Amino acid sequence: MLKIDFRSRQALYSVDATRRIEHAAQAALPAHTLMQRAGLAVAQLALALAPHARRIWVACGPGNNGGDGLEAAMHLQRWGKLPIVSWLGSPDKAPEDAAASYQRAVDAGVTFTETPPHDYDLCIDALLGMGADNRAPEGRMAEWIKLINAGTSEVLAVDLPTGLDADTGVVAQHSVKARHTLSLLTLKPGLFTADGRDATGAVWLDDLNAGHNTSADQAVVAPIAWLAGAPIAAARRHASHKGSYGDVAVVGGAPGMTGAALLAASAALHAGAGRVFVSLLDGGSMSVDARQPELMFRPVNGLDFSAMTVVCGCGGGDAVRGPLARILSTAANAVIDADAINVIANDTQLQTLLAARAKRPAATVLTPHPLEAARLLGSTATQVQHERLAAARQLAQRFGCTVVLKGSGTVIAAIGQAPVINPTGNARLATAGTGDVLAGMVGAGLAAGLPAFQAACEAVYRHGLVADHWLGPQNLTADTLSRSTTNY
Repeated sequence: MLKIDFRSRQALYSVDATRRIEHAAQAALPAHTLMQRAGLAVAQLALALAPHARRIWVACGPGNNGGDGLEAAMHLQRWGKLPIVSWLGSPDKAPEDAAASYQRAVDAGVTFTETPPHDYDLCIDALLGMGADNRAPEGRMAEWIKLINAGTSEVLAVDLPTGLDADTGVVAQHSVKARHTLSLLTLKPGLFTADGRDATGAVWLDDLNAGHNTSADQAVVAPIAWLAGAPIAAARRHASHKGSYGDVAVVGGAPGMTGAALLAASAALHAGAGRVFVSLLDGGSMSVDARQPELMFRPVNGLDFSAMTVVCGCGGGDAVRGPLARILSTAANAVIDADAINVIANDTQLQTLLAARAKRPAATVLTPHPLEAARLLGSTATQVQHERLAAARQLAQRFGCTVVLKGSGTVIAAIGQAPVINPTGNARLATAGTGDVLAGMVGAGLAAGLPAFQAACEAVYRHGLVADHWLGPQNLTADTLSRSTTNY
């Protein structure tokens, strides 16, 4: 069993893939083995998390997730704890393994009650797990979920918090908010994106040793996605110069929105770009930024984009429409953000130019938030959030580019790559300008010669890491964020 370390890359498996792994393992093991291992793992983690807990409420559903809870209750009883089980199943209707674990719990002297206790030190949520099958919790289960969330004790979820979709990270109307989640057999993408981070708390994994069984090894099951790991820091060669790290041109900053372009430019500068040019679309209000004199201001028509990485759209408003066709047609690399995405969403000719970049080939990274992604897809932000992995893949396929679908558990997708879910970042990034900073960081990576998918993954990880490590007494502003990327 291990607590998930966000510095290491982890495979994420869909419900279907996890069930195939489970079936392969079950075929190679004596009956009831996996549930016995799962129940023991749950009990051990419960003991480690709350060693002084005495009364433990184990809320068990009617299926095998409930069976894991029953098995855990048996161990806790034998270890001198007082587990109190509320079970929505029955011995005559339960799956074979769950019925066997029920009998083991009864034989151990576990207390069963149809009325959940109000006084307990720890709650184990073993109601649904992967057994939801798109069923929203209702009836007594929904009532128990309300009681769990209203309690003041820690909650340990078995496999998944009840009500959380393992594949998408979407939560049902009634869903458990856990402090810890022990994922069994595999890690699932829904634990880390959309509502997953808020529902799961700290995530632990126990593969139940299923991966060490011959049959399981023979069942070739590919991950549906990967959890991003920390980028490997590459030392700069001593014999290098500013030309070694490329030129970034930031095109944006319509009247009243110049700050967005300056934030992107500052981020590109601090993330390591060799030179950073700024083309403001507000009529040329600035010739120098006294705070950052390294930034070079140029009229948009005075730049040759053919050897540059262009970050386009940050605060560009509708003014970005003018230079966008030339940028899409000529830029060596491009990061398309914010208002540039909105303009493209409403212009089929620009969509054609965007898709044509993949044939040249020219590296392109799209960085939409859910509403911007919805505009490109002709859907709604809600639909995008309900299928974040699918939406990111669809955009990558449609436009032949790398897509960074921002949000909790940002998704990075590209053709020929398994999507990556980023584990870093928190609500400190929920402030104006942080998206502009990310666009500049991606641009710096592209300018330095990184492949688009790698540049996107590394920038997103480091962007979130600044927020995770922020210890300042004040809020993390986008300006501070842009200047802090050097440290990560």
